[in-house]
Amino acid sequence: MTAADTSDALGSRRLYLCTPDRPDLEHFVEQCILGGVDVVQLRDKTLEARQLLARSVAVRDVCASLGVPFILNDRPDLALECGADGVHVGQDDAPPSLCRRILGSARIIGLSTHSTEELGAALSEPIDYFSVGPVVETPTKPGRKGTGLDYVRATADSVRADGCADANHLLPWFVTGGVTPEAIPDLWNAGARRFVVVRYLTESDDPARRARELRLAIERHEGDPPGV
Repeated sequence: MTAADTSDALGSRRLYLCTPDRPDLEHFVEQCILGGVDVVQLRDKTLEARQLLARSVAVRDVCASLGVPFILNDRPDLALECGADGVHVGQDDAPPSLCRRILGSARIIGLSTHSTEELGAALSEPIDYFSVGPVVETPTKPGRKGTGLDYVRATADSVRADGCADANHLLPWFVTGGVTPEAIPDLWNAGARRFVVVRYLTESDDPARRARELRLAIERHEGDPPGV
């Protein structure tokens, strides 16, 4: 993946798994991808660096074998070392400019945003995509209140204001927080087209089936007029 095609490649992707480490990590990730996940992020706040590196290599290999980008959370140095496709950082992590210097122009850099102010700042950063949310309060982001659908609508309106109706030629963005098949219609109507899922898959005993349910919920809306 080169600098010229990272955003375009992500623009065509719809379902982004964010998972912590787990004993069955490789099998779990494989099942999610077979069900319809097309981006994977490993996000684990408890592992020491060497452990995280080893687990990242394991996920990287699964993702590479199935043609899905692998993103590591927080650590651009370990993303470089393990050969990840990119890194995702939050507002309090290493800045995207530093990530870009570490990873170079050909790797993916994503950034979390939680407000219109952070969105405005993100658009001037050297990133390939950004996330919006969490729409609802979630245990994966303790202490952070949900942004609600208003922030999703504001993001969609901001993107539309750039005068481009084709989602695949804009900086891709993914909505986070409470993504389930039942939530997809409201999120879609608010302007979201790409979705980060955590608990709906990580808490399932049949992640492939649940991933398929999410893909079907998304595909029901694919014929709708382009939004973002």
